[in-house]
Amino acid sequence: MQAGRITPELLLRAYAAGVFPMSEAQDDPRVFWVDPERRGILPLDGFHLSRSLRKTILKTRFHVTLDMAFDEVVRGCAAREETWINDNIFRGYFALHRLGYAHSVEVWERDDLVGGVYGVALGRAFFGESMFSRATDASKIALATLIAHLRQTGFELFDTQFTTEHLVSLGAVEVPRAEYHRMLDAALESGVAEILSRPLPTGDAVVAQLKDGPGV
Repeated sequence: MQAGRITPELLLRAYAAGVFPMSEAQDDPRVFWVDPERRGILPLDGFHLSRSLRKTILKTRFHVTLDMAFDEVVRGCAAREETWINDNIFRGYFALHRLGYAHSVEVWERDDLVGGVYGVALGRAFFGESMFSRATDASKIALATLIAHLRQTGFELFDTQFTTEHLVSLGAVEVPRAEYHRMLDAALESGVAEILSRPLPTGDAVVAQLKDGPGV
């Protein structure tokens, strides 16, 4: 564990090496670095687009943006009883965002931020950090939109770090550490995907990008 400042350079080296930071609690200044024995990933061609989520995406109740409220999304993800995001990690991701490496997808209902997801882009890999929801399906919409956008901008790997029942229901799987590192190396060595190179897809475009996945 360490309690020193997490710099953007340190974070980028860590992600490139396949490790990520966590803390025991929001008020714990210490940080430890994690390289799980089994790693969670969400294959970009394997998002589980259910009929109900498809219908919700096609409705006009919500609108979705990219990098319009990064700080608020991270704070939304940390606003829970138990969180691994302490102040040190907060500052590190904010610094990465200012440098163009950390990004967020926001879901809005009128002017209210009701959900979102954020993570780190490096090479052709995207490292999903956390997501939150204040309205039914808001985090699913954020994640589906992000996956569709990563597909259309040339990403190859979406790292979820761990799997949860919720993520598995959306298509996440576990792979052994060695296999993950091979996938990561390939994604880092095959060029750089530019997440800002195309507009964020919405509605029909999201569904079109995800239609090749295992829908129900």
